[in-house]
Amino acid sequence: MFNDILHSNPTYFYGAIFTLAFSAVILSVPSVIYTSLKYGLFDKNDLYRKNHKRNISRLGGLAIVGSFTVSILLFSSIINFKEANFVIASCIILAALGLKDDVYGTNTSTKFILQIVVAFILVFFGAFRLTSLYGVLNIGDMPPLWGSLFSIALIIFLNNAFNLIDGIDGLAGGIGILASLVFGILFASMGQIPYAFIAFALAGAIGGFLKYNWFPAKIFMGDTGALIIGLISAALAIKFIELNKFTGKNHPAFYSAPAIAVAILIVPIFDSLRVFCIRILKGTSPFKGDRNHIHHRLERLGLKPNWIVLASLALNVVILVATISLQRLGNFVLIFLIIGICAIFNGVLSLSLHRKSKG
Repeated sequence: MFNDILHSNPTYFYGAIFTLAFSAVILSVPSVIYTSLKYGLFDKNDLYRKNHKRNISRLGGLAIVGSFTVSILLFSSIINFKEANFVIASCIILAALGLKDDVYGTNTSTKFILQIVVAFILVFFGAFRLTSLYGVLNIGDMPPLWGSLFSIALIIFLNNAFNLIDGIDGLAGGIGILASLVFGILFASMGQIPYAFIAFALAGAIGGFLKYNWFPAKIFMGDTGALIIGLISAALAIKFIELNKFTGKNHPAFYSAPAIAVAILIVPIFDSLRVFCIRILKGTSPFKGDRNHIHHRLERLGLKPNWIVLASLALNVVILVATISLQRLGNFVLIFLIIGICAIFNGVLSLSLHRKSKG
């Protein structure tokens, strides 16, 4: 019966998996907050990089990953989606890493090694691996080894990119839910039910969490949540690109898939690349934290956290709509278009900050 409904009208299942994940987080977060209060599990105020002035739990990611994995387990059994096992295994390992970091702290080498392990599982066992870049960076089809190594590097990069933008109430969650909803809609339109399930489950989990994380936040997702959102977003991006690979036998549902994937995740990608480049040019470590992220700069203009999130979402939506609308122009043109829009945004922001400092 379930299979008949699934293949005749999968929309019901998309709504069900979103609702299940959403409800599970809504119901579980109060318990996480209570436990944090009881045992003093709080983010210790870092006055250099943090803005909150009261103790707030960083364990909200537990609700996100728990809700997401349970939802995927329930629905993957209906469609016999075996790759879900590797997704869940990766999430559990990464969640354990994030939890330890949120509560006790973790050294950089341990975090990096475990992220490599998680990416290895997804790439070599879950088949979340790129085989071509469609001419982006002048790279076409890639040998399996190089495609695997590039995919591992991409997953690790996006893991940390979402972690880096998690500095303002609701920002990582807002960008995460936009990305997962868009991936869900795109996969659903392609008839790729398993990946649409993953995307909508993540969207539901983040949606429930945003109720408590919107400014002023009652709880943070911490590394546990940010790393999971980055991991699943990277996996979905890779699979979206691969399923839209243009070959003689396969006519893609969407053209310029790499450019569209970049557009969906442009805020964490742009912010991370920008701060890494600036730190390197200044002769400092690209991994040393500072207050030079986009959300910090918008904050210096006087914007409140909720408006910073909306401004970031607006930038993301503008780039995404433009990229999908012009998808037949090809990856080369679209990547330059995306870079151009980001450069204009950054230029306007820099000019505004300069004028404010002079005023």
